[in-house]
Amino acid sequence: MNEAQSPAAAPREIAYEVRLAQDERDLKAAQRLRYAVFVEELGARCEGADHAARLERDALDPHFDHLLLIDRNADPETLDHVVGVYRLLPQDRAAALGRFYSDAEYDLAPLRASGRKLVELGRSCVHPAHRRGASMLLMWNGLAEYVIARGIEIMFGVASFHGADPAPHAEALSWLNAHHLAPEALRVTVRPGPQAQRMDLIDPAALDRTRALAAIPPLIRAYLRLGGFVGQGAFIDHDFNTTDVCLIMDTSTMSERAVDFYTRKTPRG
Repeated sequence: MNEAQSPAAAPREIAYEVRLAQDERDLKAAQRLRYAVFVEELGARCEGADHAARLERDALDPHFDHLLLIDRNADPETLDHVVGVYRLLPQDRAAALGRFYSDAEYDLAPLRASGRKLVELGRSCVHPAHRRGASMLLMWNGLAEYVIARGIEIMFGVASFHGADPAPHAEALSWLNAHHLAPEALRVTVRPGPQAQRMDLIDPAALDRTRALAAIPPLIRAYLRLGGFVGQGAFIDHDFNTTDVCLIMDTSTMSERAVDFYTRKTPRG
């Protein structure tokens, strides 16, 4: 895959690598990418960020694994080598910490009571220049390897619609509520309060399938194709300028076709 360049420039072949963060420089590069996407591109306030250093970070970062998509042609000293990131918190580490990130938005009691091995996913983003081609598939492959190696049975985490006003997302949210609600045994619910938002905003009979699906962000649609569900209710996150839903994926119920896609191997360059 070639990076977009001016006609006069020679194309540069991008060599990708997917791995966990290995040191403080990797983590800072991930935080720099998150700042570029969430704050500079999407307009999040991120009051806990280091705006002077352009790093989006919080107190939970040291407890997470950070799955990185690396551009091996970029100089790590510039912090530009990380072009994709997933933040992952295994259940045992969350237990030691005393919480998952999503606990602030959702009552996760059904997941804890399931007795299944959990991992929380979050802060997923890819640099705009790397959103086409193999990059996302490579990230999914890396996530699959992480999950399989650790015997993870349920993946979950908040995923976002851009904007803290739920009105533009009414059809998409209503479609998720009507057609992709998690089974009761795994159905987390949004915590009550001023940031809680009902998802059943439009009568299911009035929903247009094509329009509703088109309004769902690509990452959420990808989880749905792999058999994912959503929890009950949305959460308005003013700090990140998002409307959040809680995605849940039970790996035991994924279809054979989905598993084949999810664990597919491609050259990493």
